[in-house]
Amino acid sequence: MPVEQSFHANGKVLISGEYLVLDGAVALGLPTSLGQGLTVKESSGSDIVWESYAPDGSVWFSAKMDLFGFDCIKTTDEAIASTLSQILEACVRLNSDFLSKWKKYKVKTHLDFDPKLGLGSSSTLISCIAEWADVDPFALQAATFGGSGYDIACARAANPIFYQVDGTDAEVKQAHFSPNFCEELYFVYLGQKQNTREELESYKQISSTAQQIDEISNISKSLCEVHALKDFSELMENHEAVLGELLGKIPIRKERFSDYWGAIKSLGAWGGDLVMVTSDRSKEETQQYFEERGCPQMYSYCDLAISK
Repeated sequence: MPVEQSFHANGKVLISGEYLVLDGAVALGLPTSLGQGLTVKESSGSDIVWESYAPDGSVWFSAKMDLFGFDCIKTTDEAIASTLSQILEACVRLNSDFLSKWKKYKVKTHLDFDPKLGLGSSSTLISCIAEWADVDPFALQAATFGGSGYDIACARAANPIFYQVDGTDAEVKQAHFSPNFCEELYFVYLGQKQNTREELESYKQISSTAQQIDEISNISKSLCEVHALKDFSELMENHEAVLGELLGKIPIRKERFSDYWGAIKSLGAWGGDLVMVTSDRSKEETQQYFEERGCPQMYSYCDLAISK
């Protein structure tokens, strides 16, 4: 019988600490219930047949690659196939036994979310492939996409986490983040997926201060301690102010939603991915506000937050 293996990784939302997590700030990460699964079947042959499925069950990417050098034989997307080849090559460098047997591998991935949402289509893939290849997922990410690694930590976490980088090491701690006003927290997609790698490259030209790093670290911790929506909203706005000054950008609420009644905080790369919003009004009224401004995709905190 063909050998079959299955793996799964959580998606992620960086509640606080974007950009400055790279400089040592304490970040607050939220693993999400929407993630990505990967299944592998072995049979006779000498190639890899790859199919990636969207949430609606459609195939959004496919490729056939040989096991010698991971050269692409055919694919629906050359750029994605090239990236996949680089990931598999990195796995072999980290574990020489990976794919050392001449077999045919049929690999299927299943995304629970639209990749444009920024919930971690890359990090969940890295986590799943790393588990399949029996390699360190942080080392695999460093060899491929780069980044702080918080998304990899979220991929296998059962609860929200504090994440802090110290040189080449990272510290992951459980964060007791369970807001009692969670029904008044939402995530809204702004409609333009940001390129995280490009944003990280741009950020390398910016120098943060020790004060900014401390301010964001304190906000990350305080977000887990407040019990009122008003106080939580104030912390979100303070975070936006610090990052806005650092990046030389206008916070999204001032730029696009100045008449909104609650707080709005960018998540991840500023400009196009998800934002977190607070609202003391009904979900219907909140949704209508963003729909009228061209942002119809809204998710409640309770729908996305992982619960185990």
